[in-house]
Amino acid sequence: MTELRGPVRIVGTGLIGTSIGLALGRLGVVVELVDADPDNALMAERIGAGSRLVQIEPQLVVVAVPPDHVGAVIAEQLRQTDAVITDAASVKSKPLTDASALTDDLSRYVGSHPMAGSERSGPLAGRADLFDGATWAITPHETSDPKAVDLVRRLAEAAGARTVELSVQDHDLAVARVSHLPHLMSALAAGTLVDAPNSHLELSGQGVRDVTRIAAGDPRLWTQIVSANSTALTGLLERIRDELDRVLVALGKEEAGEELASILGQGVSGAVRVPGKHGAPHIELVPVLVTIPDRPGQLARLFADAAESGANVEDLRIDHSPGRPVGEVELAVKPASVDQLVRVLTERGWSVHR
Repeated sequence: MTELRGPVRIVGTGLIGTSIGLALGRLGVVVELVDADPDNALMAERIGAGSRLVQIEPQLVVVAVPPDHVGAVIAEQLRQTDAVITDAASVKSKPLTDASALTDDLSRYVGSHPMAGSERSGPLAGRADLFDGATWAITPHETSDPKAVDLVRRLAEAAGARTVELSVQDHDLAVARVSHLPHLMSALAAGTLVDAPNSHLELSGQGVRDVTRIAAGDPRLWTQIVSANSTALTGLLERIRDELDRVLVALGKEEAGEELASILGQGVSGAVRVPGKHGAPHIELVPVLVTIPDRPGQLARLFADAAESGANVEDLRIDHSPGRPVGEVELAVKPASVDQLVRVLTERGWSVHR
């Protein structure tokens, strides 16, 4: 087993690079910070992600730069160091192809991709716990040295993640399905709101917030990501186009119920396959809806009362509709806990429905 001793050089101090530095700092691993923008590197250093002045040859280099530049930086670090090189890009085929065009020996390079992030960006968005419990994909290529693969695995585990090994092609199709396509769908849905009258937007509820939340990501970054994964995305988008055609045809019929039910049912079948928390299999949960006043301390009181019922809140969301002085908290619990939770919350004065 290869030990992660450090130093670890991080090239790129945005959200991911800074978070990796902060995570390694919890273990006392020496981290060197490098960034084309000196202000970003300085900010990451000031919040404890590492140092800009490490003079020791790195054991491992993590490339966390924008997707269009990953391949060139990989090749550059392979030439400049004897270190193992990995990257954190969300697409793996393009960096491998780009680096291959610039250097002959890629045995010390192993692609990887931490499946964690945020709509926020930059070093100040970095968090030491960003990868705790997250999945970190490792994507060796045909000439990757097994020792290099093992070291990258040690990096992911040191950051708090669990690892899964995939081929480059499988990884890119997987992220197209679970990340890149959902982002495009969210952007398309949010785009229909740009010219919507305010009277329409006043009807907004949690549904539209759920669908459009991830559309807030940086358009420049997402342009690079989507373009880099065009092959995998094209096939999925063609499938979506076919399904949209089915919807349009069905809506044009007087009797559209059966066709629409089939399309919507397929969506339900796909949704239940999404893993639950901690990567566990999906389980059916029952939503318990609680009306909550918009005043300080009310959430804390609700959670304390829910805990007193003995129910474990598996998930929750808060819906605060425009213009209302109250919100609605949806507590998702296992079926066996519902009756007891509703009874206790009702006894303590909450307005509860399910």
